[in-house]
Amino acid sequence: MSFEVKSCEVLYYGPHRTITGRMTGVVRVKIREHFMGTLTDYSLDLKVRAETGFRPSGEVKSALLAHAARQLNKIKERHARPTIVANVPRPAVAAE
Repeated sequence: MSFEVKSCEVLYYGPHRTITGRMTGVVRVKIREHFMGTLTDYSLDLKVRAETGFRPSGEVKSALLAHAARQLNKIKERHARPTIVANVPRPAVAAE
């Protein structure tokens, strides 16, 4: 399985309700995924945050996009790791 990020955009952002200096928002990511011979395009909305305070709009958007990139890198890393199923407990067979 593999996926690639096609585009990212900040949908909206604003100051956090209770934490001063923190900006929160949502970033929409368009993803193309190739899984078992099937190609799928979909959107993923990520909640993001940044400790920027009140800065110019471009700086805040860059910080929020950087947080989204970190989240996507974690997802991509998780997909790249092989799944280990050797130590999965199996249900006991009922005695007859």
